[in-house]
Amino acid sequence: MILAQEVAQSLLEIKAVTLRPKQPFTWASGIKSPIYCDNRMTISYPIVRQLICDGLTKIIQTNYENVDVIAGTATAGIPHASWVAERLNLPLVYVRSQPKDHGQGKQIEGVLKAKQNVVVIDDLISTGQSVLGAAKAVAESGANVLGVAGIFSYQLQSATDNFATAKLALHTVTDYTTLIDVAKKEKFVDKDDLDVLRQWRR
Repeated sequence: MILAQEVAQSLLEIKAVTLRPKQPFTWASGIKSPIYCDNRMTISYPIVRQLICDGLTKIIQTNYENVDVIAGTATAGIPHASWVAERLNLPLVYVRSQPKDHGQGKQIEGVLKAKQNVVVIDDLISTGQSVLGAAKAVAESGANVLGVAGIFSYQLQSATDNFATAKLALHTVTDYTTLIDVAKKEKFVDKDDLDVLRQWRR
């Protein structure tokens, strides 16, 4: 089993991903979805988080050259970015969604210098707007964003469009298509549910 499938199966087994085609979830954006992914749960499972770290590390080594700094998005991207930074022996920063409203008003915590090459890590990609906001903050600080690495992508067209507009690369350890294939193979869903899940993706 390839790593993307292993991670997808792990997310299903620890119930980080819930499939509910007959009672769809409502996301904060208002989107009705038959799937909900909570990758925060993965930090409690050492084997799962090690698999994820393996995947994120491989993505960075394969797709991004001369990385100087790993950046994690607050809050869910921070632990995974930390483990990857440790694995690669690289500095770590993290990026808030907004600057602090007190103290020094920082949005980026840690030491980030102008012209350093940065990969931003997030746990989940839906439309991509939140992680692209973090990437923008990194770029505005004077650093160079090489791209984004994530754990899971819903593979929504809006994310594809948003990353294209931002002219940034996105690579994830696993994705919606892989997860649904694994869910079918391992009988996490029946045929009727499978049809709904595939239709929603389209």
